[in-house]
Amino acid sequence: MLEQFHVPEDEAVRVEPDLVRQTVHDIFTALGMPEDHARTSTDVLLYADTRGIDSHGVSNMLRRYVEGIREGQINLNPEWKITHEAAAVATIDSDGAHGGVIGPEAMNIAIERARQYGIGSVSVFRGGHYGAAAYTAAMALEHDMIGVSMTAGGLSVTPTFGAEALIGLNPIGVAIPARHEAPFIFDASMSSVAGNKVRLAERLQRDILPGWVSGPDGDPIMEESPLPDGFLMLPLGGTREIGSHKGFGLGVMVEVLTSALAGGGAGPFRRGGAAHHMIAYRIDAFTDLEQFKDDMDDYLRRIREAPTAPGRDRVYYAGLPEHEEEAERMERGIPYHPEVIEWFASITSELGIPNKLPTG
Repeated sequence: MLEQFHVPEDEAVRVEPDLVRQTVHDIFTALGMPEDHARTSTDVLLYADTRGIDSHGVSNMLRRYVEGIREGQINLNPEWKITHEAAAVATIDSDGAHGGVIGPEAMNIAIERARQYGIGSVSVFRGGHYGAAAYTAAMALEHDMIGVSMTAGGLSVTPTFGAEALIGLNPIGVAIPARHEAPFIFDASMSSVAGNKVRLAERLQRDILPGWVSGPDGDPIMEESPLPDGFLMLPLGGTREIGSHKGFGLGVMVEVLTSALAGGGAGPFRRGGAAHHMIAYRIDAFTDLEQFKDDMDDYLRRIREAPTAPGRDRVYYAGLPEHEEEAERMERGIPYHPEVIEWFASITSELGIPNKLPTG
């Protein structure tokens, strides 16, 4: 992640992942979430935290989920159902399920249909925030499949040249297996920067960078500055001159493949909250699996070993930094801001459950 999003090492409180996992699980069950749902929801959050995707880990998302459960926005006992289907595809009405539950459920269905038909595709509507798109995309890897996961969430992005939020942040996750190289795992919003990262920078009292947001009038802010009141998120690219029309177009594509394709409208006309779309490709239905893995190794290694630009010491491909960060955090612990540690102490006390995290 960019420096704006890192907790300074001299402030960070390092916590063993297993302690966080147990505490988060206990919080979910204390709020009434069924055991299996709590286990999956916790796994989604810890995936983000162990891989350095702090914007989608417990720091930002857990308190949001707690609030959603308490306010009745998340259905803890959903009766989700398939409303439309054909051989390789299905649409799910999730009945307001937590996204950390229905997202993995939908990808499991996509994987099962891909196992049978070579490809599986599942849309979900009436859902909720499902965490990092990389998590559900990466579920396909252990089945020797390519996974694609996308979601239409909060409506906060303005079209290129616009001054109104009409598009979601709309991240796309893609996971592709290799043999010896770390898998390629891409996960990015179609906005200039993930909305949670803007809030994370705000918490850490860091300035936003040029091209991330506009003022309320839609004019892109092209200098480093504090986050302004009434800001709008810009599409990926920031301005038309450097490609915001591309992020804008991809964001609309996600709106269509998630919400509209499931019958839930799009953009400001969405019905029923967040919507998701999962795709699984069974590689050996398209080509020889072993040759594919060797080819991916060759390509990813060549990218990793590419000559560097002046002042740069390495070339990374998507998924490699997270792979390395996971190894480091599993050994040294997950770094949390002291404010997050304080929140854990407060919520566990409030719920009457043990707080297994350090106090600072």
